[in-house]
Amino acid sequence: MATHLKGLSDFSHIEIPSAKKFRFGIVVSQWNAEVTGALYDGAYSTLIKNGALPDNIIEIQVPGSFELTSGADFLLAAKKLDAVICLGCVIQGETRHFDFICNAVANGVTNVSVKYNMPVIFGVLTTNNLQQAKDRAGGKHGNKGEEAAVTAIMMAQIKASLD
Repeated sequence: MATHLKGLSDFSHIEIPSAKKFRFGIVVSQWNAEVTGALYDGAYSTLIKNGALPDNIIEIQVPGSFELTSGADFLLAAKKLDAVICLGCVIQGETRHFDFICNAVANGVTNVSVKYNMPVIFGVLTTNNLQQAKDRAGGKHGNKGEEAAVTAIMMAQIKASLD
């Protein structure tokens, strides 16, 4: 969100539908666990705050951000879900590895979404350093896990309204 409120995850200008009738999957990368754990906490608490039932939220952990795509695919193949949230963190290093991982995950999340005709949300931080990641995982720039959860709720509602 590029606004004067860039330090906040501000949803005051939108109406978030109830999440009570929806089932969610959350796939979380174990790599950069301090950051991804905070993203998960933000996503989970936002789903609950908006009416999701704890029994309707399924979490799986995968080794790294690259594996988020497979995790989302596994969940959608095994469970009846209304949306999947993929949470990860890729921090720029000294090699081009960052570029390959970020590109693969973004494309993979999109491909899984299209494959299942289901919302699969890209909640992956792609930062230059650890501090930037922390700032976006509950720090001065809000919690992007919360934003991913709101997106999942809204996309589940849109899909349900069209089915």
